[in-house]
Amino acid sequence: MIRLRHLIRENRMAKCSTAEVRRLKTALRWKIPAAQRQRIQMVLLRESGMTQPAIAAAMGVSLSTVNRAHMAYDHGGIEALKPRPNGGRKHENMTLAEEEALLARFAKAAGAGEMLNIHDLKAAYEKAIGHRTSDSTVYNLLHRHGWRKLMPRPFHPKRDLAAQNAFKKTAFLML
Repeated sequence: MIRLRHLIRENRMAKCSTAEVRRLKTALRWKIPAAQRQRIQMVLLRESGMTQPAIAAAMGVSLSTVNRAHMAYDHGGIEALKPRPNGGRKHENMTLAEEEALLARFAKAAGAGEMLNIHDLKAAYEKAIGHRTSDSTVYNLLHRHGWRKLMPRPFHPKRDLAAQNAFKKTAFLML
């Protein structure tokens, strides 16, 4: 059995003044996201005297969702009931401006026709952020700022110089 008494304040759960209830009812007429509308309805149901378990059953949501909506309203008013935006760079090592400043140091050499060495860029990036990182992080940084061309490797690691020279000598004799 789940104990719910700690979530129910007294017999009646009303906490808003009549002016606040009027503001909440007016907000329901605005063009707002469905999640915010649902949260406002949860607060209004509390003000009508319903308990949190009854509100959860009536709205078809969990008790913790109702409790979070009530706590958000109690601490921040109607603004706290707005849904938070999703997405963004939550785990960024540097801001976009800092990344641009780092790449600006390498842009001069790249603009002069020199090739960018990813190992040098990675070393500078790791020094700037203060810890090691993977190659893919640096490649993603380049892609984010529109740098497309990567430095080709100078030779294949499993090359056979003797076979290459032999091919050069015999390949053009067949023409």
